[in-house]
Amino acid sequence: MALTLPHDLSPWGMFMNADIVVKAVMVGLALASLVTWTIWLAKSLEILGGKLKARRAANAIGNAATLMQAGRALGHSGGPGALLVRAAEEERALSAGALDHISGDGLKERVTSRLSRIEAAASRRMSRGTGLLATIGSTAPFVGLFGTVWGIMNAFIGISQAQTTNLAVVAPGIAEALLATAMGLVAAIPAVVIYNVFARSIAGYRQILADASAGVERLVSRDLDFRTVPPATALAAE
Repeated sequence: MALTLPHDLSPWGMFMNADIVVKAVMVGLALASLVTWTIWLAKSLEILGGKLKARRAANAIGNAATLMQAGRALGHSGGPGALLVRAAEEERALSAGALDHISGDGLKERVTSRLSRIEAAASRRMSRGTGLLATIGSTAPFVGLFGTVWGIMNAFIGISQAQTTNLAVVAPGIAEALLATAMGLVAAIPAVVIYNVFARSIAGYRQILADASAGVERLVSRDLDFRTVPPATALAAE
């Protein structure tokens, strides 16, 4: 039985001569790899910008003596750090009428609740997209393995049809099948590494926000302690 064998065993040649199912697997893995590097570029810039903003806000909050000073230092800047200060100012303004008659424990609890929600929302926004990296990293090897199994199955079918065990008949199909496994690893390994790097970076971002939130809580507590102090003494303390 005459059998025409592909002679081009370059990656592109093997892709072009592969079965349609193996081709689909390879195309899917190539797209997954493209998505991985796109997320890496976009998320790296987002995390870097978010950390810089959060660190500036945390420093401004740490250097302020009162909540009003922190608000003036941050002005109308964006980012979760400035939002923490504005949320505390809003809650204090809403509770201003009751502070002369009750202790400030209720205000502290409400401020803590609002700050924790802001931190959680900022963390969710920063983590957006990283789950796709985890999915690619965990499934790409198995997708590539599926393409390999399918390609080897076709190679054995070719052996049966050719009625020969000549290596020249088997080699091209097996090479095409193994290319699918290689592409699965090429897609999976960077996705796993990038996901772990982002996980550590986002944990650091959360820690900066936690420091900023703790600073806001200290400012609120300090303002409550000084609310009954004569203005001259309060100004001296500032």
